Amino acid sequence: MTRPPHPLNPSMGATERPPVMEARRWIAEAHFPPERPLLNVSQAAPVDPPPENMRRAIADIVINDPEAHLYGPVLGLPELRAEVAARWSQSYGAQIGPENVAITSGCNQAFSAVMASLAGAGDEVILPSPWYFNHKMWLDMAGVTTLPLQCGPGLVPRAEDAKALITPRTKAIVLVTPNNPTGAEYPAETLDAFFALAKAHGLALIVDETYREFDSRSGAPHRLFGNADWDQALVHLYSFSKAYRLTGHRVGAAVASPQRLDEIEKFLDTVAICPNQIGQRAALWGMRNLGNWLAGERAEILDRRAAIEEGFGQLKGWTLLGCGAYFAYVQHPFDEDADVLAQRLVKDAGVLCLPGTMFTPDGDPAGKRQLRIAFANVDRAGIGQLFDRLAAVKNN
Repeated sequence: MTRPPHPLNPSMGATERPPVMEARRWIAEAHFPPERPLLNVSQAAPVDPPPENMRRAIADIVINDPEAHLYGPVLGLPELRAEVAARWSQSYGAQIGPENVAITSGCNQAFSAVMASLAGAGDEVILPSPWYFNHKMWLDMAGVTTLPLQCGPGLVPRAEDAKALITPRTKAIVLVTPNNPTGAEYPAETLDAFFALAKAHGLALIVDETYREFDSRSGAPHRLFGNADWDQALVHLYSFSKAYRLTGHRVGAAVASPQRLDEIEKFLDTVAICPNQIGQRAALWGMRNLGNWLAGERAEILDRRAAIEEGFGQLKGWTLLGCGAYFAYVQHPFDEDADVLAQRLVKDAGVLCLPGTMFTPDGDPAGKRQLRIAFANVDRAGIGQLFDRLAAVKNN
């Protein structure tokens, strides 16, 4: 019997290709004249390097800290774990210790490590739709069944809807707030309800707060860490990439019970051995020295959010469904499906954005009418150009 030339894990084969990479293929052979350069609103990542003082600090680390070039602890730099614990305790009015913190190679790895400790092939995880596509991709690769949870008004999921999805194979519920892709900021009451639901059914509640630094609300956005038994259900995820422009250094965090971290340590040691040592030191330096700079970054993002809200309020036929952090999630007015429209916008408007079909279940009619616009890398002038170009697009 002849073996096939390329054996393939069927779960991997069934996983969608990375959406951002797919979108980049749309512009590979496109031409953008000087008077109408590409407006790239497809990716939710800073395109600028860290501020100069941080880059100088990184250079000093590279030259003068020999330990930065060696393996380090699997769960991360002790000083950074302690800094996160102290800051989170202060921010959330909670008692969080370094033993509750793991540093990871980016927030995607934090999610993957946590999920690997929770769910295996044949298990189920509840994921609100629209979802962050890398979360869905990991579950697909692991053979874990995604239970789509349709969001309610304001694109906020409801615990009572999630309750109806729970089966004996359900292991976790995932929430992202502020949300990617919708921008929705979930009310504290919503998170309270999901925490109570998770506890009552013995599930983990994964709360990804990658964009927490750009939440428009003042003070703590939720009360979950105030529960004395928070670590019995809650797992919190965070990314330093967005806060300090450290995307290439890959530094994230997971906050959970020490028992949970014991399990994810197995995953982290196997996949990367330790997080990026230079990136960890840069993140620590940023936490200690860039408070005012980060406040300015937040103010700029909130101003761009305001410009997006103003513009969509005047754009005929379009509906702004959600807006916050880096994202506007919109409903388009055209006859074609979003995946077709998104590719036409590259040609007809010089705009690269992602279709809702990349964030929703196959065949979901809502996703076919929706687009995600990531506006964090577009200033007010660029946002004005975006609206001019969208207003000029005609039905095909």
